[in-house]
Amino acid sequence: MGTRDVDDDDDQDSKLEDKESAKAEKWKKHYSSKHRILLVGEGDFSFSLCLARAFGSGHNLVATSLDSYDNIGKKYSNVLSNVMELQERGCLVFHGVDAKEMSQHFFFKTQRFDRIVYNFPHVGFIYPENSLCQIQLNKRLLKGFLANAKALIKKEGGEIHVTHRG
Repeated sequence: MGTRDVDDDDDQDSKLEDKESAKAEKWKKHYSSKHRILLVGEGDFSFSLCLARAFGSGHNLVATSLDSYDNIGKKYSNVLSNVMELQERGCLVFHGVDAKEMSQHFFFKTQRFDRIVYNFPHVGFIYPENSLCQIQLNKRLLKGFLANAKALIKKEGGEIHVTHRG
């Protein structure tokens, strides 16, 4: 019985340490655990999960995908476990969110973020990659995203980050 009491105490101490470490500000390059971060157009949600793990929590994160919940599982083998872990870490996850219209989404209308991140925006391979039609569609996506992100970013110190392959 004494061993069980010690183990229970260790569990409680471990939980307190986890809570304390989650409160301390942590940085991952440009992102802080104190920032409210919107991650747009996540594919398999691995970037969001990387941040949540680095921060020790996902409470400051909101991650979105254009795909529906039903469709993401067909595209990415590990996405459902990534989403489940994100949600367990406190991240809000939304599916079916169009980057060109996200400021009109019911949840985002009242939200403002310190960082909005869109990694590798792309409409998909509708036409050959170097065709004018494909380029125009990708430009329209990026322009629509930036207009919507501008409406959702905090005016003081907010940043919009776009990663594009070079």
